[in-house]
Amino acid sequence: MLVRSYIVPFSLIALLAACAMGTGGAGVLEVGPSQRLKLPSQAAAVARPGDIVRIAPGEYTDCAVWRTSMLTIEATGEGAVLKDKTCAGKGIFVIDGNDITVRNLTFMRAAVPDANGAGIRAEGRNLTVEHSRFIDNENGLLANAVPGSTIRIVDSEFRGNGKCEGQCAHGIYVSAIDRLEIEHSRFFDQHVGHHIKSRARRTTLIGNEIADGPNGNSSYLVDIPNGGDLLMQGNRLQKGKLAENNTTAVSIGAEGVKNPTKELFVRGNDFTSDLTVPTVFVRNVTTTPAMLAGNHLHGTVTPLVGAGSVSP
Repeated sequence: MLVRSYIVPFSLIALLAACAMGTGGAGVLEVGPSQRLKLPSQAAAVARPGDIVRIAPGEYTDCAVWRTSMLTIEATGEGAVLKDKTCAGKGIFVIDGNDITVRNLTFMRAAVPDANGAGIRAEGRNLTVEHSRFIDNENGLLANAVPGSTIRIVDSEFRGNGKCEGQCAHGIYVSAIDRLEIEHSRFFDQHVGHHIKSRARRTTLIGNEIADGPNGNSSYLVDIPNGGDLLMQGNRLQKGKLAENNTTAVSIGAEGVKNPTKELFVRGNDFTSDLTVPTVFVRNVTTTPAMLAGNHLHGTVTPLVGAGSVSP
């Protein structure tokens, strides 16, 4: 794979872009203190479809708008952190391109004037996030409504996100997309809002840990406000003593059922409530039966309110 080199100062963005265009073919853009591209935003300015952006470990007070499609943006080792700066009043990474993969990066302390900033703001179609961390942001990941889009999150961590000032921010919040898939990821210490809020037509949550812990004060652990197909399997969930919403852990259809909802499967999960009052594990406001099977519930918990069935 071709590694492009740059021989002009970074302040001359137009010349830098022209240099990139002249190399022919997609390639690797190296970013880091010892590279000519010092910041991710400089790579975003010249990236072309198919490029791999490789970011060296270090702390970057930087943000970037990624308009090019078919990119892989990844750290070359542990400890590549983007923090304390946002672009376009939206987030640390604003991803407008399609078919993007983000891997092994940490996003910290995204904040914007409307209190809805995100570590990643996803505005294009199809995003994969792997092995990444979202720490102390308003939203960890916030996604626009994009028909036909799939957002997939694997082996990632969301810790200490959330805010409610005028509007609420969440660990993950996706608007009307086709699919949200989250696997083997960890959600802890959410500050108000929900750990996961999905308006996707289908939401799949497999093998995750979603827990308030002793200090988190989230609302729902999982909110599926407009219905849509749901598979929750093999997750560990915990509602803490400080939870702002002490009535429900998983809510389906509470804001009106706008998505076609053919199946709701909640199976093989482990849920603990540390609340001193009774709470509901799954509250189903849709008319589609929620099928609960093989879940292990600890504390004063009602398994299901609404249409559906509960089996061992």
